[in-house]
Amino acid sequence: MARSRSAGGGAFAPPAEPSDLDARLADPDADPESAARTICLRLLTARARTRAELHQALAARGVPEQASTKVLDRLADVGLVDDHAFAGDYVSSRQRDRGLAVREISRQLRDKGVDETVITAAVSGIGPEAEAAAARQLVARKLRSMTRLAPEVKTRRLVGMLARKGYSPSMAFQVVRDAVGASGEDTGPDETAWLA
Repeated sequence: MARSRSAGGGAFAPPAEPSDLDARLADPDADPESAARTICLRLLTARARTRAELHQALAARGVPEQASTKVLDRLADVGLVDDHAFAGDYVSSRQRDRGLAVREISRQLRDKGVDETVITAAVSGIGPEAEAAAARQLVARKLRSMTRLAPEVKTRRLVGMLARKGYSPSMAFQVVRDAVGASGEDTGPDETAWLA
């Protein structure tokens, strides 16, 4: 393949040409199912996706609804599109790696088009104690970098961090109060002042 030298120096970049896929989609005689399959497989190569995400991508590329449905059904039949598996993996990684609360994970899955019953099943394995443990871990990690701050500032920032991760105000305040209080510091106003 011919490459052209960029104006910026020694880097090489391929010339800007429309992809084969773009040409096939623009061709009125093209097979829309073939194009839909190619789009989906390219997207799935990068990362797992929900059926709704793939459907949206196909619609954005102008794939007819009938071809889109047929291809997505086939991909589901062979296990390449599985919202149950996607949701399970998503819940596990977001809770373990990012410490997100069930409420925030559920919101993100809804945004990805996952059905509510699938979401409920996926998050059912995270109990209140697991959520509290994740919140305590997040606070302990963040608290190490806050040694010079006043207790009220620590409390406000930590409660805000947990709130952004989807924790309820009462759980966030309790976890932060316990962590900051364990270091012998006063957390400032009580919970009712924070929640007002």
